Amino acid sequence: MHKFPNNSTKPEEERLNMKMEGEKAIMRDQQEPRDTFRIAYFIHFLLGVGNLLPWNASITAVDYFGYLYPTKHVEKVFSVAYMTSSVLLLVLMIAWDGWSKKTSFRFRMNMGFSLFILSILVSPIMDWASSMTGSNWRPNEAYSVIVASIVACGLADGLVAGSLIGSAGRLPKQFMQAVFAGTASSGVLVSILRIITKASLSQSPKGLQKSAHLYFIVGASILFCCIVSCNLLCKLPVMQHYYRDLLDEPPCSKSKFWTVVAKIRWPAFGIFITYVVTLSIFPGFIAEDLESNLLQDWYPILLITIYNIADLVGKSLTAIYILKNIKKATWFCISRLLFYPLFMACIHGPRWLRTELPVIVLTFLLGLSNGYLTSVIMISTPKLLPASEAELSAIVMVVFLGIGLVGGSVLGWFWIL
Repeated sequence: MHKFPNNSTKPEEERLNMKMEGEKAIMRDQQEPRDTFRIAYFIHFLLGVGNLLPWNASITAVDYFGYLYPTKHVEKVFSVAYMTSSVLLLVLMIAWDGWSKKTSFRFRMNMGFSLFILSILVSPIMDWASSMTGSNWRPNEAYSVIVASIVACGLADGLVAGSLIGSAGRLPKQFMQAVFAGTASSGVLVSILRIITKASLSQSPKGLQKSAHLYFIVGASILFCCIVSCNLLCKLPVMQHYYRDLLDEPPCSKSKFWTVVAKIRWPAFGIFITYVVTLSIFPGFIAEDLESNLLQDWYPILLITIYNIADLVGKSLTAIYILKNIKKATWFCISRLLFYPLFMACIHGPRWLRTELPVIVLTFLLGLSNGYLTSVIMISTPKLLPASEAELSAIVMVVFLGIGLVGGSVLGWFWIL
C-alpha cells in the first residue's frame, strides 16, 4: 500500500523539477546578451582569416620568391622558420607565467597583428628602398632578411593563435568553428588574390614584382581590419559575458598543463599526426617537387589554391556534421599516412599517375581531410573537460598542432634526398 502513494508523487516531483529547470533556463536566456547580427561570430571568422593570412601569403607567392632566389628551397625553409618560431613562443607563453600575467588578451592580439603587418611588408619595403637609393641588395643578405621576416611572422602567429584559440576554447563551439572556417578561408582568399594579381599584370620580372607588391599590400590592409575588429570584439557585451576575466588573465597556466595533456592525449596525438603528414607534403613537396609542362609556374599556385579550397570545405563541413567519437577521429588522422606512398607514386609510379589529374585529386583529398579532422578535434576537445580547463586544453591542442607543423616541415626535406 505504501508503493502507490510513492508512485503517484513521483510524476509530480518530476514536473516540479522540470518547471524549475525551465525557469532557470529562461533566466539564463534573459541574462545572457545576444550576439546581435552575429557580429562576434563574424569577427572570430575574420580573426581566423588574419591568423593564417601572412603564412598563406608567403607560401602562395612561390613564383615571386622562386624567381628572386632560384637556388634556395624557399618553401621548405619558410616552413621550418615559421613553424619553429611559432611553437617556441607558444611554449614560452605556457612556461613563463610572469610574462603572460602582465599582458591582456587584447594586448597580445594587437601586438601579434601589428607584427604580422610589419613582417608582410618587408619584401615590398626592401624593393622600394632599392629603387629609391639605386643600390641593390646582395642576394644572400636579402634572402636572410626575408627569412627573418618569416621568423617574425611565426612569432606573431604563436601570439595570435595561442590567444585566439585559447579564448575560443571557453566559448560555445560555434566560435571555434568560426575561427577555423576563417583560417581555411584565408588560404582561399590569398590564393584567389595571388591569381588575380599575377594574371592582371605582365609576366615580366617587373610585372611579377608589381603583382607581388599589390598582393602584400592588400594582405596588410586585411590585417589592419583585424586589429580594428579585435578591439571591437573586446567591447561587445556578449563577449564580456562569456569570458569577462579573459581580458585580464593569461591564456594558460603551466601548473595544470601535463594533467590536461594526460586527459586529452588521444586528440592531441591526432592533431599532431595530422599536421606532420600535411606539412611534410604541403606546401614544400607540392610547390617544389611537382612539375607540369602544361601549366609551368602556374602549377604550384593552382595546387595550393585547390588545397586551400578543399581545406575550407572540410572545415565548413563541421557546421553540418561533427564526428563525436574522438578515438575514431584519431584513427582517421593516423590513416592519412597513406598519402605518403600515394604522392610518391605521383613521382616514381606509372606514367598515368605522374600526370596532373591524380595530383589534383590527391591534393584535394589532403586538404579536405586536414580541414575536417582539424575542425572536429579542435572543436570537440575543449568540451570534453570541465569549463575551468577548457581554455588550457585548447592551448595544449595548439601546442601539439604546432609541434606537428614543425615535425612535418622538417620531414618535408626528405622528399629531396
